Amino acid sequence: MKFIVKKEVLDLGVKAIGAVITDLDNRTMDPAYPAWREEAVKELLERYAGYDYKADPVFEGFYRLHEKVNVPRRKNIPACENLVKLLIKKQELFAINKAVDIYNIISMRSRLALGAHDIDRFTGNVTLKLTEGTENFLPLGSEEPKPVKAGEYSYVDDDNDIICHLEIRQVEKDKVTEASRNVFYIIQGNEETPWNLLETTAQELIETTVRFCGGTGRILH
Repeated sequence: MKFIVKKEVLDLGVKAIGAVITDLDNRTMDPAYPAWREEAVKELLERYAGYDYKADPVFEGFYRLHEKVNVPRRKNIPACENLVKLLIKKQELFAINKAVDIYNIISMRSRLALGAHDIDRFTGNVTLKLTEGTENFLPLGSEEPKPVKAGEYSYVDDDNDIICHLEIRQVEKDKVTEASRNVFYIIQGNEETPWNLLETTAQELIETTVRFCGGTGRILH
C-alpha cells in the first residue's frame, strides 16, 4: 500500500507520516508486556496530574487546524488530549488489545495523534486529503453512517471510505483487533511538532510493537 498526503492538507499545517507493521501477533501475551504497560501508565499518570491542557502548544495546534477547516472546538477534542483526560479521570488506561494499547501509550507520551488500521480490512492505498462530502463514514462504535462535510481533512481509502476523520474519529471498517496481522499506523502532528518528532515517534512505535507483538515494521514517508 501507499500513503499519499495531498499538498492542500500540508498547506494547512498538518504533518503526517505512516508506518506499517506486518505479521504481528496481537493475541499471545508476552510475559514482559504487563509490567511494561503498568510502568508506562504510572509514568503518564504522574506526568499529567493537574495538567494545564490549554497551555500546551501541541494540543492547541490541533485546535488551530480544526479552525482552519471550520470544525468547532466544542466536542472535537484532539485525540491525544482526549486520551489523557480519560486516563486521568479513570486513573487507568482502558485495555483494548496489545497493539492498540501500545500506540495509545506512545500517543500520550509524544502528544501526537496516532491511529491504527487493519490493512486487510481496507482497500488499496490511503490518501490524506480534504473531503468532498461524498465519502462514506461509519465511525467506530456507530451503527449508522454519518454525513461528511466538504473541506475537512480525512484519511480515505480507495473505496472512498474514510478510515479516520481529522485525527479524531476512527472507523468500524478497519479497527485493529486481536486477529489483526498487518497494521497501518498514522502518526500526525501540527505546526507545533517538528518533523523529527514524528519520525522518532514512528520508530518508537515500531520498536515497541515488534518487541511485544513480533512482526516487521517500516516507516512510510
